[in-house]
Order: sequence, then C-alpha cells, then structure tokens
Amino acid sequence: MPTVQGSREAALRALRETDWAAFDATTDEDIARQIEEDPDVAPDMALPFDVAAVRRRTGLSQAAFAETFGLPLRTLQEWERGAKMPSGPAKTLLLVIDKEPDAVKRALKAA
Repeated sequence: MPTVQGSREAALRALRETDWAAFDATTDEDIARQIEEDPDVAPDMALPFDVAAVRRRTGLSQAAFAETFGLPLRTLQEWERGAKMPSGPAKTLLLVIDKEPDAVKRALKAA
C-alpha cells in the first residue's frame, strides 16, 4: 500500500512531467474524440453526493446508519468526509434510503 509521502511524491512527479503546452492546446473536439475512442478517459462529471445529509435526514448516528443499512462504518465515514464517493449500487441504495428509509429497513429485515 502506498504511503502518503509516496503518493505525494508521485503526484508532484506527474505534475512536473505533464506537457502543459499540449494540455492547453487540447480542444473540446480533441477531448470528445478521445472520449469516443475510450469512454474510460472521460472525467467523472457527477455532482457530489451528500451522504451526510441523507444520514442526517434519517436521524441516525453514523454507527447506527451503517448498522441499520448494512454498510461498513469506515466506508460511510469516508463518503461523508469526501475521501470517496459512492457509486453504482451503493449510490442507488443511498438514493432509496433517502426517499424510503423504512422500506429499505423492512426489506433488509426480511432478507
């Protein structure tokens, strides 16, 4: 696992090695072509998802929310502080929890 110092050094090296003139010369058409050729190069333009607001609307603490909805507490904490963002099924679950928390509780209890 990389260290914080190692990650910082890697980031600084990447910044030094970037061809900023080529970066600045990149047009919107170039970006669109690159994304068409390889959709994985597209930046994540999703709006930030406020996990803490979802949890607060349930009236639960972090620990209780994580336990109630079967989430790892550490993952929830990372989402809330913005270190990571939920995606895919996790984001879908949080959206459903936000709208229908009791339905999710019933479904999980029945499972």
